[in-house]
Amino acid sequence: MPAVSFQSVNKTYSTSKGSFQALKDVTFDIEEGEFFGLLGPNGAGKTTLISILAGLNRPSSGQVKVRGHDVMAQPAQARQLLGVVPQELVFDPFFSVREALRFQSGYFGVTDNAAWIDELLEGLGLADKANHNMRQLSGGMKRRVLVAQALVHMPPVIVLDEPTAGVDVELRQTLWQFIARLNREGHTVLLTTHYLEEAEALCSRIAMLKQGQVVALQRTSDLLSAASSNVLRFKLDAPLPPELARQARVTGRIVQFPAHDALEIERYLSAVRQAGLVAEDVEIRKADLEDVFLDVMARAGHTSQEVP
Repeated sequence: MPAVSFQSVNKTYSTSKGSFQALKDVTFDIEEGEFFGLLGPNGAGKTTLISILAGLNRPSSGQVKVRGHDVMAQPAQARQLLGVVPQELVFDPFFSVREALRFQSGYFGVTDNAAWIDELLEGLGLADKANHNMRQLSGGMKRRVLVAQALVHMPPVIVLDEPTAGVDVELRQTLWQFIARLNREGHTVLLTTHYLEEAEALCSRIAMLKQGQVVALQRTSDLLSAASSNVLRFKLDAPLPPELARQARVTGRIVQFPAHDALEIERYLSAVRQAGLVAEDVEIRKADLEDVFLDVMARAGHTSQEVP
């Protein structure tokens, strides 16, 4: 039995300008104990799918199950099995961190879990903030409390919706060490993130969404090994000519080109020299998940069929 199952999930919203289909026949399973990544650009449908999984939204059609429990027909049983960390910083300003975790435990009927609360506080770097009022915490600390609240009833399935958006490196490392430990102990994890290096390092399998459709669904290692090119990377102090810029990924001074062979590498470098530019810190690297993601999204823009 899968930990999470999405079967032919569709979601259509009605607007003043007509209808908008946010999800289109989304179908995939997440197995017990998997660390699963759900990736896609803004507006791809990731948060809508998670809202349906958490019972906060209803699908127009299709079925979603958590360990065999239908989230619509058996909402209480399904929700008990989930720990959801939302994107938004939502907190009660009247309680301390420890009090907030105790109240959250009560929502799930969990009592006598002081030892687990202490473990959460320690594991997420909140031990010294346990008696602080929630209003006194920084944004990063509030994010840690949201994670602790999602885990306070020890759910077998953990859902992380952009958990490290806009937070510091220390929190990211603390969070991933703790979540990776829970995953090793058997918890299933579903992660959405725009930090693709996190997904590459953590997720054993990945689904990519574009415009509400699954356009890729594979093991992370298979996605990376199927990448057809290396990447030529260098720095420039001036802009590329438009005809070259259209072929490149440019981030500040850093320029990257997909390069299938030595001839293609030399052709790019020659074009840069002919444009009167000097490439610095030239290197060739293997394609990473960001390269694969951009390639899948580009190919999905030319076809409505699933990218294998």
